[in-house]
Amino acid sequence: MGEKEYLDALRYILDQGYEKNNRTGIPTFSLTGIKMIFDLTNNRLPLLTTKKVLWDKVLKELLWFISGKTDANILQDQKVNFWKANSTREFLDNRGLTNNRVGDLGPVYGFNWRHFGTEYIDCDTNYDGKGIDQLQQIIQTLKTDPFSRRIIMTSWDPNNISKMALPPCHLLVQFLVIPIDGELYLDCIMFQRSGDMFLGVPFNIASYAMLTYMIAYVVDMKPRKFVHFIADAHIYNNHLSAIKQQLSNPILEPPQLFFNRKVESIDDFKFEDFNVINYSSAPFIYADMAI
Repeated sequence: MGEKEYLDALRYILDQGYEKNNRTGIPTFSLTGIKMIFDLTNNRLPLLTTKKVLWDKVLKELLWFISGKTDANILQDQKVNFWKANSTREFLDNRGLTNNRVGDLGPVYGFNWRHFGTEYIDCDTNYDGKGIDQLQQIIQTLKTDPFSRRIIMTSWDPNNISKMALPPCHLLVQFLVIPIDGELYLDCIMFQRSGDMFLGVPFNIASYAMLTYMIAYVVDMKPRKFVHFIADAHIYNNHLSAIKQQLSNPILEPPQLFFNRKVESIDDFKFEDFNVINYSSAPFIYADMAI
């Protein structure tokens, strides 16, 4: 369970993966159907320790998703450049989004989390009260019908795929509640259509684990596990040396996550509320993102 499963997946892909071409022009070694489970009990936060994960940037992106915003410039102003290459004039034009201003990613994750189904105009439009607020529906259902098997949030809207700078990779998340010794525990299950195992997936693991902590906190439950399914799990050819370096590093104890104050609403979380302690890791390992 945990980081060992992630490292085993890397080794499995390197050993058994099929070489494939893709839209980026950089071939990958790919396998279909990877599953990993991460323990969230005792305040464990699954940040990889065999390389440093920039959890502060992951958290800022997650808070941006929760806000429903789709302007990449908001992240860049916070020195988070995950979306910078996908929001340039050249990239947007190549996607056919010639009317989008630089930074306007279209109806990506946060828009669908908070305003699913409403018409997307641009990243500067106020969508308050419009569309389906899937995230709030999840929280309300956990409070009123916690054992429902329909507590699901999707980022995949076929009507809007052509309007997105990048179609969602992590596209479906489900929450399930488990009763143990009189306590309610929250599990998060996420399905990802495509996963860059070296660069993107470690961020996805951290992000959905933190989201699970946040939701559990506001519904008075305890986080238990994060289950991660990836359909096309791949390693880019230009990441091979970085991955070999990572695989040579030992696994350390994961850090813990605590909140600095009582938060009643998912919208009230601020960056300063998160207290990640005892995070020790190997150094950051750089690799270029395939665009």
